[in-house]
Amino acid sequence: MVNLTRIYTRTGDAGTTALGDNGRTHKTDLRLAAYADTDETNSTIGVAISCGNLPIEVQETLTRIQNDLFDVGADLCMPLKESYEWEPLRVKAEWIAELEADCDRYNEGLEPLRSFILPGGTPGSAHLHVARTVCRRAERAAWAAIEAYGEEPASGERAETKGQGGVNPLTAKYLNRLSDLLFILGRVANDSAGGDVLWTPGGGRE
Repeated sequence: MVNLTRIYTRTGDAGTTALGDNGRTHKTDLRLAAYADTDETNSTIGVAISCGNLPIEVQETLTRIQNDLFDVGADLCMPLKESYEWEPLRVKAEWIAELEADCDRYNEGLEPLRSFILPGGTPGSAHLHVARTVCRRAERAAWAAIEAYGEEPASGERAETKGQGGVNPLTAKYLNRLSDLLFILGRVANDSAGGDVLWTPGGGRE
């Protein structure tokens, strides 16, 4: 279990931070950017739940996802290696399939889209669209980390060096599916309040 007895540690005052394997890395590390953006996604979802007046079923789905996002962050901060002293949290393909099932289930009850939509309408929808855009940024950051560190576990002498190792590509795929679901849930949040706010090409000037 996590035991947080003191929040500040001063260990990051030199511009470095710890990864999941206790290796130190710069705070500009692409892996850190990926799980920081994932954390921001989680926070924006929390805002949507707390002040968005969302249907109970949607709130329950989002709360499950908030727990998942902590696991995504834990995965991103733990470099891939061939073996560990303890089994780390890793995103699983089943989680992505679960998001796809959620997309299908919630989308089934919505009217087909014949235009792009504007973020807005109800507060819940607006907050979910903010969460969607932050999630897209988290996904881009995850892919950047994957490009930088690869998708393969560290082996040999490299595996003995903390902070070395690849990045699980399922983290980025999870974030991709999640952004799709957040778009759909943004529509669900507007469904009982008159529907989507549609984009007018040309800014509505004509």
